[in-house]
Amino acid sequence: MIASGQDLNGKWVGRLVMAPTGCFPVYTIQFELTDSSGIITGTALHYSDSFNHIKKNIVGTFAKDSNRLLLEESTLLDVSLKQDCVPCLKKYTLTYHRGGNAIADEQIRGIWISPADKATDGKATCDPGTIVLNRVTKLEKKHTSPAFTQNKTNVLVREIRLDSCTIEIELFDNGQIDKDTVSVYVNNRPIVYRQMLKARAIPIRLSINAKKNVQEVVMVGENLGTIPPNTALMIIKAGEQRYQLYLAADEKRNALVRFIYEPTH
Repeated sequence: MIASGQDLNGKWVGRLVMAPTGCFPVYTIQFELTDSSGIITGTALHYSDSFNHIKKNIVGTFAKDSNRLLLEESTLLDVSLKQDCVPCLKKYTLTYHRGGNAIADEQIRGIWISPADKATDGKATCDPGTIVLNRVTKLEKKHTSPAFTQNKTNVLVREIRLDSCTIEIELFDNGQIDKDTVSVYVNNRPIVYRQMLKARAIPIRLSINAKKNVQEVVMVGENLGTIPPNTALMIIKAGEQRYQLYLAADEKRNALVRFIYEPTH
């Protein structure tokens, strides 16, 4: 079970296993993570010795209710490898485990893959593998704004007042499918992470009540697709109420829809 208020801030060190044909079938890996309300940023340091190491940016999300951690390496910061070795940018699907109260009892583990099973040169293969890390230090949680709001403006598309406790949302690409990729946050908590908009809906279901009568849904454009800006069709169903909104996001703005619960009885 996960403790109330648990976050992943701090340093995690462990072992990453690759396929036997990899340059380093087993080596040490270190994550330094910052957890801002479930939005994860930080670095991943891979190393086998002082001459062979790679450091990368890493981003992702942590869902406390399921203990699930999704991470993705985004950019290379430092590379020192022997000749003929090519880095792989990895995506991790991990779970958090806690055996006791000590830091040493905290662990994250799971699997990793590389996009299209290819290295950064687009040629060498990167077969999937496993990873296990233990927390070695825990940092004080910093109360900062989520990363998605720090450099972008949340533009209010519409404020909707509802008398229903359940909101059903469907997100589609608006018009031509052009590889628009989005993340969706509800009250600063990630619920959709880097999913491509398609003709088939991305479903979202929200609950709203008198105790928590405001839900802010923010769509972040993770890219601009092939036809900028990043656009989406949002279909909203709440009781007898129906809405159809068109959202747009780019490098400077996110699309915000605010729901307010106002029961009629």
